[in-house]
Amino acid sequence: MSITASMVKELREMTGAGMMDAKKALTETAGDMEAAVDWLRTKGLAKAAKKSGRTAAEGLVGVAVRGGVGVAVEVNSETDFVAKNAEFQAMVASFTQAALDVRDLDGLKAAKIGGKTVEETLTDAIAKIGENMTLRRMARIEGDTVVSYIHNAAGEGMGKIGVLVALKGGEAGLGRQVAMHVAAANPASLSEADLDPAVVEKERQIQIDIARESGKPEAVIEKMIEGRMKKFAAEVTLLGQAFVVNPDVTVAQAAKDAGAEITGFVRLAVGEGIEKKEEDFAAEVAKTLGG
Repeated sequence: MSITASMVKELREMTGAGMMDAKKALTETAGDMEAAVDWLRTKGLAKAAKKSGRTAAEGLVGVAVRGGVGVAVEVNSETDFVAKNAEFQAMVASFTQAALDVRDLDGLKAAKIGGKTVEETLTDAIAKIGENMTLRRMARIEGDTVVSYIHNAAGEGMGKIGVLVALKGGEAGLGRQVAMHVAAANPASLSEADLDPAVVEKERQIQIDIARESGKPEAVIEKMIEGRMKKFAAEVTLLGQAFVVNPDVTVAQAAKDAGAEITGFVRLAVGEGIEKKEEDFAAEVAKTLGG
């Protein structure tokens, strides 16, 4: 029997399954809609898809380093309870190790673990654990030396904040100190040259408005803005920030004194940028009991 687009659409609307999964279910069941629904339920795909609309802002960041390559992977769950689950943590660890052999998130989703792709493994976990989960982000960094650091560790190589720092020269001990600095200070970029132009322009406009409130001449305002923008760049860039280990020097100076150059960093924090719905405890329990 020929599987039409309208049949796939109908099955997707009934189950919330993905397009390729719906098409495969119809193919496997010769176009029998009811049997296709059962096929999806058997595979756990319908159940997983129905949970995909739930906000997943908890979870873990896993980090791993091999040679001159470091990776950080964020896997989200709906609740922190799941993040403490041994099976979830083992899954995060396996995804992180798989990330060492790929270049980006799409490559990671397609990577094989135990005969299944990472994406299929995640779908199975959603069906088994009963919460929405997402493989949200992956970052990769390379350098002569790459050092990792986990803040609020939940297990080996995973926690709420994962940091990677790439160095040229110097020692790993400095790299770990810099990584701890990155976790605490959350710099926006490595250097002023790497700052997002939109962020810079927004700050400039704010400083212009503040300066004009002073009523000073434009020539004076220009000098004020120049000084304030230099201060802004120093505060938000890793190399310009005062080093937490020794606030008397910048991170750039500390690296130079140690005979090293910091060539890059990655910082992933669980759930950053995700709008999380505020729910009271009773509502959360009711939702959980309701599946």
